[in-house]
Amino acid sequence: MSETTQKIDRYYKDWRGVVVHVVGFDRIGNRVIFMRTGYDHECAQPVELFRQKFERVIDESDI
Repeated sequence: MSETTQKIDRYYKDWRGVVVHVVGFDRIGNRVIFMRTGYDHECAQPVELFRQKFERVIDESDI
């Protein structure tokens, strides 16, 4: 992650019900950075698209 990325530690579910770990927010690129289980590289989505397709996991039993 670059110096323009704010670190975050939250979990969200995608539109298929798969939990992802959000690790950052890129202020310059206006995108959310997250990790998928079993995938070694960071993934990214524009904030607006992320808001449409992901829902925050509040209950730890969903993780």
